[in-house]
Amino acid sequence: MEILKPTESGMDKAIRRLRQLLDKAEIIAYPTETFYGLGVYYNQGEALERLYHIKQRPVDKAMPLIIGRAELLPLLTPVVPEAAERLMKRFWPGPLTLIFEACGRLSSYITAGTGKVAVRIPGPSFALDLVRHLDYPITATSANMTGMPPAATADAVIAYFGNSINVLVDTGKTPGNTPSTIVDVTGTEVRIARQGMISAEAIISAVQL
Repeated sequence: MEILKPTESGMDKAIRRLRQLLDKAEIIAYPTETFYGLGVYYNQGEALERLYHIKQRPVDKAMPLIIGRAELLPLLTPVVPEAAERLMKRFWPGPLTLIFEACGRLSSYITAGTGKVAVRIPGPSFALDLVRHLDYPITATSANMTGMPPAATADAVIAYFGNSINVLVDTGKTPGNTPSTIVDVTGTEVRIARQGMISAEAIISAVQL
């Protein structure tokens, strides 16, 4: 496993290296504003299959994505509802994952056959710096085996996966706090699928503005 430390190598060099690996369908581990995550190119079937395998993730569990800007959403969804626009304006970048209707061309590893896709622009973190330099989404599944605690340190990532991943970005311990709030915007009314860092009251207030 290759370990990158941006504080030593420099941010630009680290991001260039990660882009090379993602373009080659490799698996990367990187820190977010909560825990460490695992990333692959969003629609590369072989990489997604390997990611599911190393996490021992059931194929009926969808894979969340992150993007660096809202202009990339047409790669993932044919429609952005007005309620989603309001939530994005209020909470992105930040700990809000939105569930949209998925484009038909998306891999079943991303949608798990639900016809939906989960995506967010992450809050201030290495993850945000990375995706702002990418022209495509990447996966943002937590760096842990399914059912195990998410990794908040590089050592925890190594303990879980060893050489099963290609590169690990080590920036020290992540905050490891509450995960993102997940909101489904595919229906006539928004539905909170998981309560996280953003309260239900804040979500409802933003939608009703």
